[in-house]
Formats: sequence, structure tokens, C-alpha cells
Amino acid sequence: MAHARNAGLGAANGEIVAYIDDDAYPDPHWLRYLAATFMSTPHAGVGGPNIAPPGDGPIAECVAQSPGGPMHVLLSDREAEHIPGCNMAFRRDRLEAIGGFDPQFRAAGDDVDVCWQLQERGWTLGFHPAALVWHHRRNSVRTYWKQQIGYGRAEAMLERKWPEKYNGPGHVRWAGRMYGSGLTRLLGWRRPRIYHGVWGAAPFQSLYEPAPSLLAFLPQMPEWHLMTATLGGMAGLSVVYQPLKLALPLFVGALVLPIAQAYVSAVHARFPAAPPGVPRLARRLLTAALHLLVTASIWSERWEPLDRRLRALEARLRAARACVLRGEAHDDWDLEVRSGILGVSRLIMGVEDHAGAKQLVRLRWWPKIPMRVPILALGFAALAGAAAQAHLWGAAGLLGLGVVLPTLHSVEQCMAGMAAIKQTVEQLKQGGW
Repeated sequence: MAHARNAGLGAANGEIVAYIDDDAYPDPHWLRYLAATFMSTPHAGVGGPNIAPPGDGPIAECVAQSPGGPMHVLLSDREAEHIPGCNMAFRRDRLEAIGGFDPQFRAAGDDVDVCWQLQERGWTLGFHPAALVWHHRRNSVRTYWKQQIGYGRAEAMLERKWPEKYNGPGHVRWAGRMYGSGLTRLLGWRRPRIYHGVWGAAPFQSLYEPAPSLLAFLPQMPEWHLMTATLGGMAGLSVVYQPLKLALPLFVGALVLPIAQAYVSAVHARFPAAPPGVPRLARRLLTAALHLLVTASIWSERWEPLDRRLRALEARLRAARACVLRGEAHDDWDLEVRSGILGVSRLIMGVEDHAGAKQLVRLRWWPKIPMRVPILALGFAALAGAAAQAHLWGAAGLLGLGVVLPTLHSVEQCMAGMAAIKQTVEQLKQGGW
């Protein structure tokens, strides 16, 4: 995908390069609205909405109402944080300034990467609601599932390249809001409010919707599904160990929430082409199912600023495909290497300046196990101990695996990060760093 877009960039001779997917076709006035936005704003890139055309079949209609489709992220009604690859245009000189599209993104993710690169340079992205393209969706569940797997791989590649855009568990942090069909509706009691003004006197009646809380997003996260599976396993073991029946209501509650979200999302999905009755009900059931498918010391003879040494270390780690995150102003570490959600490794650097423009570079790195690991292990250990006291050795052994496996996996991830840091430091040391 990125190679094809770079080929188009190389062949273009105009000031603006516009991109569209091979399964999409533009509105007749698409380029007119894109060009008008470029002429009236300094935006480096401009995008618009993409809508599924009618008549593609019932499965395509359901996929269009399901998560995982191309969506734009808006900071305001005219400025975007992300514009999807099926409907985007850029100033050619800005695109060339960042080196075009990264060829490592073969199927997806190249559009997100380009948007972030442009914004990192201080440039902005625009959005025009009339710059419309019609985008066909997948027409079978199998091809939709394969598409989501490809998106997941691209997401992992983006996290390795842009770790500062992701939080600890690996979820992307958008500054704006996502717009488009297929968004899973969150459960909550706070309803949007319309500003009418006194006696309806407001000239522009706006819709104010409160930002959702973290609790509202939890049922969509992979960690929630892992917890649900764990509770389900514990409830299943209650056949041989009665106290584990306490996990059954927790399992049911954890299972009901994502199902309820999928149900609400399917109920609000619109199928204008489907006749009422069984055909529309079948589409809603399939849409609900698709919503559920988607959680050392170095002596240097050459003086060099501390930040430059850290940037060199960071660049070498990223070249080795490590997921590296920079420390914030209040952190007591400089770089963090993530090997997974169960273990990370952190590094701090200090420099002693000596006579003759010489330096003693001191580095310390250490493993960091997130608090979720000991809490999980202690919980399983307590249950295993209770099962052993009741002489239920089979249940005790299975629960003991809940102690051993996460702990070993956490140690493995920490050691992988430690090894990556050590190997990189040795390479830099041998290169005269």
C-alpha cells in the first residue's frame, strides 16, 4: 500500500496529491472541495467523509455499521487529527518533506503514520464534510475478519514506531473525537444536552455531549475479555471446588456488559434498504456479533550533550524494532522499553563532564513489573491455597497455573527489554559512543 502511494507521489507533478482506495469512488465534486480547502487554509493535508454506498448486500450493510472501518478523528469541525487513506489529499512539498509513506506499512497504518509525521512537524490537517467518497465495505464476514487482523498488525507496528501515542496497555490516545458509522455505543446514564437558549432564542443550537469516562470504555478493551475468560475458567472449576462459585456472578456481569454494548449499537444502526421484520432483525443480530468480534558506565573521549546521546540510544533501540517510550517531566527515568503489558524495562542516564572535553557516561536500567501482575498472582495464590486446604488438588494445581504463568510471562517480557537495552548499549560502546 505505502509503495503504491509513494509511486503516485513520484509520478505526480501538481501541487496537491489526492489519494483514494481501489474499492472507493469519489463524488463528482470531491476534488473541488479539497482544492477549495487548500486554497483557503494552510493545512498540509485535507480529508473528508467516506460513506458506504447502498446496494452492496446485507453483509456489507452490517459491516458498514460495525467497528474497524475507516474513520476520521476531528479536533474541531474543520481541523482533523487523522484522515483515513481512502479519502485524503496532501500538499506535495509537505509529503516529500517527510519522505512520503513508510514502506513498512504494507496493508494499513501508513495513513495514520503520515498524519502523525505531518503534525510532528507543526503542520495541520483539514476536513471538509462535502469532500465525499463512496467506499464499498467487505461483503463477507471472513474478509471482514481478515481485514481486522491486518489492521491489528498495523496497529502493533504503529505502537513500535510511535510509543508516545499509546498508553501503558497499548491503546492509542487520540486528542480528538472519532466520527463515522460503526462506533460502539457506550453504556452510560449521562445523555447529550442541546443548548436551546432561553425560550429557544439561541441562534445556533449546539449539542453538548460529555466525554465518556474510562469505565465506559472498559468492556471494549482486550483486558476486559481476558478478565472475563479468567472468571469463566474459575466458574467452571467450581464443579470441583465449591468456593469458586463466587466467580460465577462476576463472570456473568463481565459477559453481559459487552453484549449489552453490542445490542445497543445494533439497535441504533440504520438499515434503510432493509425491509422491516426478519431481514432487518437479521442485520441487527449480525451487526451485534461483529461488534463482539473486535483488547553500565562508558568513558567517552568525545564530549556530547546528554540529550543527543539519549536520542542516539533511542534511535538504535527503535531500529532494532523495540517499542520505546520517552519519560515525562516528572518521571525518574529517561527511556522505557515495552515488551508487552506484563513487563517493561526502564533506563536513566547521567553524564559527568571531565577536563579535556571528556565524559563519563553512567547508565542504569532495571525491570519494572506492573502492579496488575502481583495482584493477579496473589489472587490466584489465595484461591489455590484455599483449594489445597480443602484437599482439592486438581483445582489447586489449575489455579496455581494462574500464579506461575503470568509471573513467568512478566519476567520474560522484562528480560527481553533488559537484553535489548544491554545489546544496544554494547553496540554504541563499540562504535565509539
